Amino acid sequence: MTLHEFQTIIAEKYEKRDRERGTPATFLWFIEEVGELATALAQDDPDNKEEEFADVLAWLCTLANINDVNLETAVQKYLGDHLGYK
Repeated sequence: MTLHEFQTIIAEKYEKRDRERGTPATFLWFIEEVGELATALAQDDPDNKEEEFADVLAWLCTLANINDVNLETAVQKYLGDHLGYK
């Protein structure tokens, strides 16, 4: 699965509700998930770490969707601009 495909799945399932919630409230949900990831990283539970990484990625996709950002395009630009990839 590509990043774009994952972002599309998140959009299809959650975008209407996420846009209604708006960026500020959605960002708070994202930060909460980052906090849960921080806790998971401090523990010795590989399954929980995996789950929390996925949650953070899903909420990042949500934020990108409601702000009309294609993460795959953004990553490609990042690689080209910062790492010399074209």
